[in-house]
Amino acid sequence: MMKKTFAIAAAVAAVTALPSGDAAAQAREQIRIVGSSTVYPFATSVVEQFGKETQYPTPVIESTGSGGGLQLFCAGVGAEHPDITNASRRIKPSEVKRCQENGVQKITEVKIGADGIVFANSVEGPDADFQLKHIWQALAAQVPQDGELVKNPYETWADIDSSLPDKKIEIYGPPPTSGTRDAWNELAMMGGCKQFDMIASMSESKMEEACLTYRSDGAWIEAGENDTLIVQKLNSNTNAYGIFGYSFLDQNRNTIQAAKINGVAPTVENISADQYPISRSLWFYVKNAHVGVIPGIEAYVKEFTRASTWGPNGYLVEKGLIPMPEQQRNAWRQKARNFEPLNPEEIMG
Repeated sequence: MMKKTFAIAAAVAAVTALPSGDAAAQAREQIRIVGSSTVYPFATSVVEQFGKETQYPTPVIESTGSGGGLQLFCAGVGAEHPDITNASRRIKPSEVKRCQENGVQKITEVKIGADGIVFANSVEGPDADFQLKHIWQALAAQVPQDGELVKNPYETWADIDSSLPDKKIEIYGPPPTSGTRDAWNELAMMGGCKQFDMIASMSESKMEEACLTYRSDGAWIEAGENDTLIVQKLNSNTNAYGIFGYSFLDQNRNTIQAAKINGVAPTVENISADQYPISRSLWFYVKNAHVGVIPGIEAYVKEFTRASTWGPNGYLVEKGLIPMPEQQRNAWRQKARNFEPLNPEEIMG
């Protein structure tokens, strides 16, 4: 016990020496984790296991959204800044640049598995099979009609296509700070929008504006970073659809169901085989300057990358994580445990 006390005391003393813009920053004995609401349930399970199985304090974890987490993570080095951030999409070039400008020079990138973004409704509502273009037509501020873009006139799904439910369009989704929103924009909104020739022929900037500007008449409702709140909204409104990660579908199958997209259901098999159209990878990032200073970071990364954690029979699979093939897991495990720094040029081009 005395050895543990001395070790933590030494680490706390060391962390106060980290470069910091805040002279009043307090030293920490606990790992601090922020980031994606989608990765949050997986990371929380690892945090709980880590707290039970190691001599280190249980880390503090906060769901801030991928963008919000990376903003906090890249703000600087020192005890007042997070050690790890979770993300439901890969770090952006602008975020790598911000990290570098704020002295966060070395980052370890860890891919943890895959997830699908589901388009779900209450089990009391109708089954549905949407094309990506249908979803974009339901959400866009302007849609093509007679060769030009007009204000979105669609009030029901059947207005878009007679094969769809004759129900009012009401969709709950994540805010712009969410990695789920980033992935949804790239995979669903852009994927559906580009199916219209008049938009596909636009310049890149005009296409992005047309594809990613959401309607503001009440059909699209931003529900914050709390995916559980979206599930609750669907349970109380059988007309509504919600957008969130596969893990939340998996945990709430007694009350919600997922629509097929382009005829493909969001199953573990379809997502891992890249057959489901709205699939994305999940990540976390470690601030290398904090490794060996904030107690337990090495042990946390080791716990996350165990076969019994993220492998096909690991406890994260029970939470809805879709594991990588073994060869990929082994490669990422080695990078993670060696704290191999991310090459900024790989992201920034």
